[in-house]
Amino acid sequence: MKNIIKQFPVLNQFVYADTATQGLLYEGLLDWRQEHDLDVLIGGRKLLTKQGKIISETRNTVSQFFNCKRDNVALVPNFSIGMNILLEGMGEKENVLLLNSDYPSVNWPFESRTPNLYYVDLSENIEEHIYNKIKSEKITILALSLVQWLNGFKIDIEFLNSLKKEFPHLIVIADGTQFCGTESVNFDNSGIDVLGASGYKWMLGGHGNGFMLFSDDVADRFSCAAIGFNAARGNLEGKDAVKFSNRFEPGHLDSLAFGSLNYSLKFISAIGMDVVNEQIQKLSKKALAEFGALGLLESCVVNRGNHSTTFNLSVGEKGRTKLMQNNVLFAERGGGVRLAFHFYNTENEIDSIVKILK
Repeated sequence: MKNIIKQFPVLNQFVYADTATQGLLYEGLLDWRQEHDLDVLIGGRKLLTKQGKIISETRNTVSQFFNCKRDNVALVPNFSIGMNILLEGMGEKENVLLLNSDYPSVNWPFESRTPNLYYVDLSENIEEHIYNKIKSEKITILALSLVQWLNGFKIDIEFLNSLKKEFPHLIVIADGTQFCGTESVNFDNSGIDVLGASGYKWMLGGHGNGFMLFSDDVADRFSCAAIGFNAARGNLEGKDAVKFSNRFEPGHLDSLAFGSLNYSLKFISAIGMDVVNEQIQKLSKKALAEFGALGLLESCVVNRGNHSTTFNLSVGEKGRTKLMQNNVLFAERGGGVRLAFHFYNTENEIDSIVKILK
């Protein structure tokens, strides 16, 4: 892991605890991006063939990384665009369950389209509350972030799987932007119907790329009208035969952006998702114990036990100032300090932060 960490020069200057805002650029990806742009500079028309191969390879990599059928993978510039295209095809009679204080790009697209909305609050027993609301209100769509952006609160994915088995008509839509890249996902066996994510955070893919993964049931519930020449894969006779996932790709895709996602998913795969997840679990448990002992965490986080590596600390202005003075990079969210640790962080860095806050 030490040799891998050397690829991230920022870590020589700062304690980078802000992957929940943006994942770091690293030397291997920089080299690939420079080579790509050099090909653009001198390649001329030959580049068109290479660009197509990059997009195709990215689709394959996403399919394999998340165990989703290739034909059910849509490449999108970011989660927000993918979500809005999806909901343009949503029926009027859906009853939608959301989480209060979830990421705006999850809740706002629903709130701007349908009045049939229900909400649950974050709590240590949130799965029970979700279950009860689905049963009592005849919910047909559940939409949520797998990891909450404000405090790192993590939803039990096995619970979503059991929900789908009990309520097979329920459509589960999950934002994985704060989750994908931290542990293995077997999409086809997850019980999730739509998993979308932007690639610039935990997947280290840089900006301008993301994806939407679909179960086979989604096309029967959403009638998306988005279309363009790229959706027909350049076939002038293909307008009336566009697949559901292709409707999310009406125009050309950026080979630099999606090639970066492809490179980073392969980079993470080479490290090993088991290795990545083991490091993340260590960091999560240590941070949860240390910050909890200082009384800096919400009770719903402390009492859950199973948490992500994103934490919102109530440290006040003095604590924020001390962290900045000691070169700790973080985000201010929800009135607190949000710290987010990835596999390139260390337990020693958490010790340093605890010492600063004490």
